[in-house]
Amino acid sequence: MTTATRARTHLTVLVVLGSVHLLNDMMQSLIPAVYPILKEAYALDFVQIGIITMTFQLAGAMLQPLIGMATDRHPLPYSPVVGMMFTLVGLVSLAFAHSYAVILLSVTLIGIGSSIFHPEATRMARYAGEGRQGLAQGIFQVGGQAGGALGPVFAALIIVPWGQSSLAWFALTALLAMTLLTWIGSKQHQIRAEFTAMRAAISKNGAAPVQQAPLTIAIGLVVLTFLMFIKNAYSESFRSFYTFYLIDRFGLSVPSAQMMLFIFLLAAAVGVLIGGMVGDRIGRYRIIWISVLGPLPLTLILPYADLFWTGVLTIAINLIMASAFASILIYAIELLPNRIGLIGGLFYGLNFGLGGIAAALLGVLADSYGIQTVYQICSFLPLAGLMIWFLPRIVEGIGS
Repeated sequence: MTTATRARTHLTVLVVLGSVHLLNDMMQSLIPAVYPILKEAYALDFVQIGIITMTFQLAGAMLQPLIGMATDRHPLPYSPVVGMMFTLVGLVSLAFAHSYAVILLSVTLIGIGSSIFHPEATRMARYAGEGRQGLAQGIFQVGGQAGGALGPVFAALIIVPWGQSSLAWFALTALLAMTLLTWIGSKQHQIRAEFTAMRAAISKNGAAPVQQAPLTIAIGLVVLTFLMFIKNAYSESFRSFYTFYLIDRFGLSVPSAQMMLFIFLLAAAVGVLIGGMVGDRIGRYRIIWISVLGPLPLTLILPYADLFWTGVLTIAINLIMASAFASILIYAIELLPNRIGLIGGLFYGLNFGLGGIAAALLGVLADSYGIQTVYQICSFLPLAGLMIWFLPRIVEGIGS
């Protein structure tokens, strides 16, 4: 197989993998997208809305590191197919849920499906990216972000007009994802062998992967975890409560608020891809600095802006803030380069778990002080990004 053919095959795998990530996260994003419908149908308060998010995201968080550790020792290329089965069942169950308890059970199944999908998918993106890890993670994650952005669109165009039961129609996307994941699984052995051979060849030239000191690893993971919490706490205020904020403050209709949420989330997809590619050129450390602290002036202005500038500012904020995730993930992989599954499971798990905890806390604040006060408080969160000062500078290894 020629180099050109191999590169073409890897790009195809990355695009398909990103497409499956799109389908996976699109199905997940239907959960917060139907919150206005569920809130009205079941007379839910903001605390209960936050608990739905927390249940879904903790279900996705708890298993991911364990699955990542297991697949580091024994790769399971077809495990994401099993995860997609859980998502399918959870989605159909949510479509016909008749009580709050069934809603919680349904989102738990969807969360479990995601927890099985991400660790092995992250490993495959690592292998398929070879030496362009920023681009590889950017393509993989832009699929997820784009999928997350589509939820509000489908909510506005399909679920709001046709009702909660129309969620069952999206089970077809789960079946499509299972078919694509089966094809991806069949390619893993070949691409993993090529990736391993590439690393071995570079090592012979004196560029072996850098082994970080235990203290560096510990400090790095703690700081990265904290940055993930700050990033997700702010982002979750939009995913779970942005539509309510727009309806409460500007009097928008549910479909109009959903379309603004779509635009906001679409900016994240663009930000992830740009951040991954730029990180390949200027380094992960600089991208993390820019992404976490860069939005601060904009977040401070946002709670006092009119409707037009609210739209402009939220796009800019998410564009900048989303650019960090690829770099954070790759930075963590460089700390433990032989534990790809664990890092993928840990940080995607943190993405779910920390976001869920933040959603529950924000729900309490919204019920106690009002939804607009939540955004005034959240506007100061990027200040905590000064913790980046303590992030160790590491020597990036092969394929970083």
